[in-house]
Amino acid sequence: MNTVVLVHGFWHASWCWSPVTELLSGHGVPCVAVDLDGHGLRAGTPAVTATSAASLLIEQLRTIGRGEPVTVVAHSMGGVVATRAAELAPELFAGLIYLSAFAPVLGLPAGAYIDQPENLGEHVTGLIAADPAVTGTLRIDPANTGAVRDCFYHDVPRPFADAAIALLTPDGPLGVTTEAFDVTTERFGRIPVTYLVCTEDRAVPPALQHRFAKEINTKTITPVRVIELPTAHSPFLSHPGVLADAIQARNGS
Repeated sequence: MNTVVLVHGFWHASWCWSPVTELLSGHGVPCVAVDLDGHGLRAGTPAVTATSAASLLIEQLRTIGRGEPVTVVAHSMGGVVATRAAELAPELFAGLIYLSAFAPVLGLPAGAYIDQPENLGEHVTGLIAADPAVTGTLRIDPANTGAVRDCFYHDVPRPFADAAIALLTPDGPLGVTTEAFDVTTERFGRIPVTYLVCTEDRAVPPALQHRFAKEINTKTITPVRVIELPTAHSPFLSHPGVLADAIQARNGS
């Protein structure tokens, strides 16, 4: 069984995967959650880009897997970092599972998808609390608990959601969303990919998730497996058992 490495999205960190790591470990699945560059214990790193964050992730994968391939699960904007890492070091990926994730595989930066019609109705833009051109980040205000809860955690029990909000890193590195990079069938495309669509998501609308899955499919040798989960944006908190079962079922495949 492959080791599973769990990659969080913007404003979160390794802590968000705690309920899932408990369940996977209880089923004998070795798993580790990591902090991405600019988040959690690595918050405040200057000038983070998709490539610099991917370089750190590659180091983490190599260390965790001891050079052997692992299954990577990437959530939300963490999908950008995982996509870049998969192109740079495909030998470290036994499989890649996107969870309501951005996956820019056609040469566009992730930020280019924000204005696409499939993204209509998203709630993230309303959370941005400062001009990204000034701060160099996508800054949210966790004190705006009602809006944050509505966007990320509307199916999470309120005390649990409020505890999560208190742990958020306010600044998401803008450079991850503005860097464009190439993805090839010869490298990225040889990795088996699953896309878990969160059908009640208010942060990344289901239509955009399905678009990413279709675009990934143009780059992969094996067709992308798409699985729908009846959850909002953060099933690692609202439905960890459902998510853990889906990860275990697709581990390495």
